[in-house]
Amino acid sequence: MASQLPGLSALTKPGLIPGFKVSKEIETHQTRQHFSSLQLSNFDQLTTIVPVAVAAALSTYLLTRYFSSQSSPKSRVNMSIDKDSPKVVHSFDMEDIGNKAVYCRCWRSKKFPYCDGAHTKHNEETGDNVGPLIIKKKNP
Repeated sequence: MASQLPGLSALTKPGLIPGFKVSKEIETHQTRQHFSSLQLSNFDQLTTIVPVAVAAALSTYLLTRYFSSQSSPKSRVNMSIDKDSPKVVHSFDMEDIGNKAVYCRCWRSKKFPYCDGAHTKHNEETGDNVGPLIIKKKNP
């Protein structure tokens, strides 16, 4: 038979000391004190953890917005028309238009500033919904 170390039975039953009997009232009182101290410590932990978690989430959100706005450059609309000009401007006199003129708004037309239907392919590729600008003369 293996010899048992003195006090080993006390380790198998936490809170009990060999040779002493704990009454039911003391056990109940100790249990209540234990739970009330747990609730207090949980509240103390929450008052520390919640502000830290909120600050971490807010910091992450703000840093993500800051770095994502800097890293992605704004895409160009005009890919090839008069790239040497600082600003592309076309003007027409109403008298020169005739009865109807159809102008490109997608910047992909080979006949720019007039529309050649290139917006159809542009819309399929990008999911955009751009169409031409149509100007008609009013019949009196």
